[in-house]
Amino acid sequence: MRRGAAGLAAAVALMTFALAEPALATMRTIKDALGREVTIDAPAGRVVVMFNYEEFTAIAGADGWKRVVGINRAVWAGWRPAIWSRYVAKIPEIAEKPDVGSTDEGTFSAEKVIALKPDVLLMPQISWEATATARAQIEAAGIRIVAFDYNAQITERHAASTRAIGAVMGADARAEELASLYETKMADIQRRIASLPKGPKPKVYVEIGQTGAASVGNSYNGTMWGRILDNLGAENITNGRIPGPYGPLNPEYVLAANPEFIFIGGSSWVGRPNAVRLGYDATPEITRASLAPYAARPGWSDLKAIKAGEIHALEHGLARTLYDYTAQQYIAKRLYPAAFADVDPLAELAAYHAKYLPVPFSGTWALKLAP
Repeated sequence: MRRGAAGLAAAVALMTFALAEPALATMRTIKDALGREVTIDAPAGRVVVMFNYEEFTAIAGADGWKRVVGINRAVWAGWRPAIWSRYVAKIPEIAEKPDVGSTDEGTFSAEKVIALKPDVLLMPQISWEATATARAQIEAAGIRIVAFDYNAQITERHAASTRAIGAVMGADARAEELASLYETKMADIQRRIASLPKGPKPKVYVEIGQTGAASVGNSYNGTMWGRILDNLGAENITNGRIPGPYGPLNPEYVLAANPEFIFIGGSSWVGRPNAVRLGYDATPEITRASLAPYAARPGWSDLKAIKAGEIHALEHGLARTLYDYTAQQYIAKRLYPAAFADVDPLAELAAYHAKYLPVPFSGTWALKLAP
């Protein structure tokens, strides 16, 4: 009996170990968000991830982090430690991942990536564009690069990014579920907007509220919030008014354009005492107190948006995620209240957390200044 019990225990242990390990890798050609065909051994055993960590977690699961050998720490632990700490509490090994540097801060190192000997480097499109020389070095070392892009706010790229990450991590079914969910939600938004009677486009201004109302933060033209406004059929007053995809808009022009709706992006940024505060730790009172100075800017009291009480705070991180459809629902519900009367964006965001993320939903993510 003892020998039988021991044998059973050994068999169970072996099965448990086998389930924890990725499936045996096979050669596979996948298409990434940039349309590139990349042949890899999939599932990859060693991966470096440079951004969109919440998306990676939703797709690969907490166990997927066991195969991550390096990250860009600055954009998570450095910029949004309140979010970082929540994920570390649920997946402690994240805290031990080596840092490969950040293209945003000029610290990205091809040498660090190569030293970690990953099979695949998962790189956002914005970093892809900034690292031609480093990419050549990394690929020369036999490391495959798979690009993803959640910033462009193009549904097809969201879906392609998700399916590509799923292929790399051997999580195709989960990735397909998430990509299909996103496609379905975006199609529903477009269907509702297409059913609206023709009329003037609602005039909208979006600004990132990172440094406080005394200075002018970036607005967006054709990417992130800018693309979202285009997708929603709004008139983005920033379009054609800044030289690149993002940058500050002339304050005098904002007054002259007289937007009907204003959305200020906020977050839990570290070292930004005057920022609009949003996220897991923010209460409605904290968010409204940090948003109020924007409504009090010189000349803003005469804007249509301020007169109508249509100034809102939105979590800036929602502009580039697998659940950014909830931010789009929130904006659409303000622009077209009748068409989106039955949509509850914050309930959708909570449901996404409950099903796909290890971190429970809490805090304030989108809010009108007036209660």
